[in-house]
Amino acid sequence: MGFTIGGIREMRSGARRRGRTTECTTVAEYTGLWGWDVIPGVPEAVPTARASGERCSCGEPDCAAPGSHPLAFSPEVSAGATLDDVTKAWSEAPGAAVLLPVGRGFDIIDVAEPAGSRALVRLERMGLPLGPVMATPAGRAHFFVAPGAAAELPELLYRMGWDDADLDLHGLGPGAYVMAPPSEVAGLGPVRWLRPPCLDTAAEPPPARLLLGTLAYICHRLA
Repeated sequence: MGFTIGGIREMRSGARRRGRTTECTTVAEYTGLWGWDVIPGVPEAVPTARASGERCSCGEPDCAAPGSHPLAFSPEVSAGATLDDVTKAWSEAPGAAVLLPVGRGFDIIDVAEPAGSRALVRLERMGLPLGPVMATPAGRAHFFVAPGAAAELPELLYRMGWDDADLDLHGLGPGAYVMAPPSEVAGLGPVRWLRPPCLDTAAEPPPARLLLGTLAYICHRLA
């Protein structure tokens, strides 16, 4: 079978359309099924741009949140939005990253991925309720927990006796954004689910206190 230049262009265009359709379907699941707000975001700069001092594709060399902030001209896609709503938003911002605003339906406990993966296995064996868990291309694991966790984190660690430990464990709360699948970071790879969202806990993730002891212990062991 022969190929023409026009045929190749059509194949590439079709692949882009299929990719965009899949992306919009996933985002529509976030808004319609899991009840999350979603925002089109800027992707992080490619490695060559980062090497020359440009950390974010927004073009600001001093960007405080490279690859993790909304596009200036794109409106938020609110929880409950339909596939048509999502498709319209992404047609106006092709290539945008999929960002979830933190501090609304969930906060995030952020740990190194090796610690997060080990803790996840232990938590599942213990039968504890778990929300979604993501892995980022930068080697971090994001545990979805009930809103308010980031503000409560210092007090919770104090009560558990981990306040003096040097832990690679952080809380993300209101004002932060996390990149969600199927977004990719150029040169590093895609964001992926370690534990996909489910109907039981996506809209009501567990309190941080249920997971924090295990997460802190594993982080301490791997330090």
